[in-house]
Amino acid sequence: MNGKRKLYRVVFHSRGKIYEVYARSVAQSGLHGFVEVGELVFGERSNVVVDPAEERLKAEFDGVSRFYVPMHAVIRIDEVEKEGVAKITDPGEGGKVTPFPLPFMAPGRGEPGGS
Repeated sequence: MNGKRKLYRVVFHSRGKIYEVYARSVAQSGLHGFVEVGELVFGERSNVVVDPAEERLKAEFDGVSRFYVPMHAVIRIDEVEKEGVAKITDPGEGGKVTPFPLPFMAPGRGEPGGS
């Protein structure tokens, strides 16, 4: 990325939706268990073509300089060369994201909840 400012694609779960945003700053937060995301980047491609999904995100994050995502809600963080389209999707809309599996503990075998 020779001399360019870093750009990150951050994908995370929030309120039953999957958010994909682009930011210049991503770091471990001083708030334990959170990732800090700052300096959001939204496309300024054309004033004629407006992407409703990206406009919805712009409105949601209007006035936000940085926000904090719980680590368990982060799906992935990529350092990218170019900005893509920020969007909010519903996991049921043909997405390929599977929730992280939780361990199953059978009662009665010395695990919590057993006798």
